[in-house]
Amino acid sequence: MARSSAPRVQIPLGSLTQREARTDATCADCGSTRVTELSMSLTDGTPVDFVSCHVCGRRSWSHEGVELEVADVLDRTRKPR
Repeated sequence: MARSSAPRVQIPLGSLTQREARTDATCADCGSTRVTELSMSLTDGTPVDFVSCHVCGRRSWSHEGVELEVADVLDRTRKPR
């Protein structure tokens, strides 16, 4: 798979305890603002945004604005043999 050459926006590190670091992110299922959002690269180099809801437990990964299926995320995190 080809890696995207588009620059990624750097988001300052923060936490739920640092009010100024919070974003306007909400859970797609329950609408809660109690979410953790992380940008990361999967094993194959795919940049993704991970969102985890502290209220309902929903977890999602998206790449370039498109939500990935869990099976796809798992495939992309496997190390080549």
